[in-house]
Amino acid sequence: MDQRIDGTRVAVLVANEGVEQIELTEPWKAIVNAGGRAELVAPQGGRVQAFNHLDKADAFPVDHAVADADPDDYDALMLPGGVANPDQLRMVPEAVAFARSFFTAGKPVAAICHAPWTLVEADVVRGRTLTSWPSLQSDIRNAGGTWVDEEVHTDHGLVTSRKPDDLPAFCAKMIEEFAEGMHPAQAAATS
Repeated sequence: MDQRIDGTRVAVLVANEGVEQIELTEPWKAIVNAGGRAELVAPQGGRVQAFNHLDKADAFPVDHAVADADPDDYDALMLPGGVANPDQLRMVPEAVAFARSFFTAGKPVAAICHAPWTLVEADVVRGRTLTSWPSLQSDIRNAGGTWVDEEVHTDHGLVTSRKPDDLPAFCAKMIEEFAEGMHPAQAAATS
């Protein structure tokens, strides 16, 4: 990846427990290595407990509780997966509203694996094409989206991938979209 996103602030939105560690750490490294600033946003302050599939992994410090985070302060949003992570996030109204606000503003969003569950709850997949972990395809279709089985897919600033094996392609496309910045067509699609 040779693209730069110097000065770009990226909110990385996760639940306080259940995020798939590699889907948090690899995109985080890509953001930082490209010159961006990643900040961990979660429902509560303190720490986030990550997992390696079903086993506890490392804990990471939260930069901002979602209720205290202002989406206007960020240029992009990254949503890691893990089964429990987005399942919990979609039950937190502030987290759902936070995610939705990036679409309304036309800012780029990247979501991998199970993370599109949060986007389904935010009602931002209607009319879009995306990929995810295969078990979400019915949820995406029922929410008005089109599901595709691809390593990485981009739709007007929304970058999605299926699983950890897709991380190299996902991270490269995420940085490309974050470098492009605002996507007005994305904002129009949610209006």
